[in-house]
Amino acid sequence: MSRKIWALIAGAALLSLQGVSTASVDAPPKELSKETKACVACHKKHNPGIVQQWGDSKHYGASVGCYECHAADASDVDAFIHEPKKVGEGKPISIIVSPKDCSNCHEKEVKEYTQSHHAQGGRILGSMDNLLAEVVEGNTAFTTAGTSGESAAVVNGCWQCHGTEVKVLKNEKGEVTGLDPATWPNTGIGRLNPDGSRGSCTACHSRHNFSVALARQPESCGKCHMGPDHPQYEIYIESKHGIAFRANVDKMNLDNPKWIAGEDYDAAPTCATCHMSATREQSVTHDVGLRISWTNRPAISVRPEISDAKMGLPGAKVKWDERRDNMKDVCSACHSEAFIDGFYVQYDGLIHLYNTKFAIPGLALYNAAKPLFKRQVKFANEIDFVWFEIWHHEGRRARHGASMQGPDWTHWHGTYEVGKHFYTEYVPLLEELIEANIHSKDADRKKVAEELKAMLDKVLSDEFVVNEETGEKSTGHKWFIGEMSDEEKAARKKEISDFKNRYQSVK
Repeated sequence: MSRKIWALIAGAALLSLQGVSTASVDAPPKELSKETKACVACHKKHNPGIVQQWGDSKHYGASVGCYECHAADASDVDAFIHEPKKVGEGKPISIIVSPKDCSNCHEKEVKEYTQSHHAQGGRILGSMDNLLAEVVEGNTAFTTAGTSGESAAVVNGCWQCHGTEVKVLKNEKGEVTGLDPATWPNTGIGRLNPDGSRGSCTACHSRHNFSVALARQPESCGKCHMGPDHPQYEIYIESKHGIAFRANVDKMNLDNPKWIAGEDYDAAPTCATCHMSATREQSVTHDVGLRISWTNRPAISVRPEISDAKMGLPGAKVKWDERRDNMKDVCSACHSEAFIDGFYVQYDGLIHLYNTKFAIPGLALYNAAKPLFKRQVKFANEIDFVWFEIWHHEGRRARHGASMQGPDWTHWHGTYEVGKHFYTEYVPLLEELIEANIHSKDADRKKVAEELKAMLDKVLSDEFVVNEETGEKSTGHKWFIGEMSDEEKAARKKEISDFKNRYQSVK
């Protein structure tokens, strides 16, 4: 919703916040508008909590109130007249304050946010994750005025983090009567708003205080970044960073306008420190992908510019090594160059292990086996779930754990689970498919089974090529078929012997 009056409002609020754009602001307001005063007078009686939250905010200090954020043009799809006798005739408002609205003042922040993966969160609506919640876990029994039937699992789960398309309800006269309760309330990071914008600033800057201190708290990110498939919050808690934060939270200066690691605080970093906040060399960014050097969301980890290119984002032009340098700059506030470089050697090693030993051959085997599945429907076969959890849950945990220095998540919740299920569930299921079809009278099924067997044999004998350019092969599987080399057996035996001798010698 465009607001012509905005050019005369809220300048002081912009000037009081870190890294804020002022291009669309002519002058700060001198006092609260009469419309906002009318809003406050009513809501103070009925919703005193939100008035108090706003009263504690920097918006209040700059005379930016309810009307300045919620005012709408009559042509806006979600505009309606609210309490005309109090607010004023011909003064429509909208319930949703979208990133487009916030951009009237926070232009730089919204531009960065819109170009980030956060704003693309709504793409889950067509993903396997949503298929699970819509079909496997749910049904179409959840019906509202604006929907023909949704899965309650999707409404209360997926959409609350990723966002959904917010639908506007209207009466026979075309007047807005509200928002469809299947799609609102919703603060999903990639919410599709009625005005065409994507996202929700209140996902991190909770209304109506919009506290920067709250946005800097790791718990803000933990609302979504937790659980079996992306436990960044839990990993952070386990890490030395998370331990230091909890022990020194009173030293973090979380509400300081200027918040630079090493200058305004040095006790610990938070999620915001590493991915968004200012450093001595970088300004604040709302594009959370500009400091990561691996994208660990897919089955096979890829460089982030590849992922950005698939989504048509400007980040496709920002190479992974430049992003890594951005993150190294953050780390340098507290760590030496050798320490930082050593960490990345370890991290890259884990990604390479996962990609080459499990992900690349595992995905190839899955695709090769598909024609033999009993049911040609996603998640209708046991092997669908086994492979999905290997990469989507366990594989992600291992990769994210390594990226954030969470050893238990990297190993016991990660690579251990990957290895256990790869060898004790995934491979046996593939072998069952081969055995059931390799002697089939159906020539096509017989051929597929033979090709699958040949591929599986190559994987388990360390002959499967994972990089055609270099000829690199997937290794580390021979132990499973009892063909570990004599050299490796001897090395393992020596390592065990050295271990025993080392500790037996301690008195």
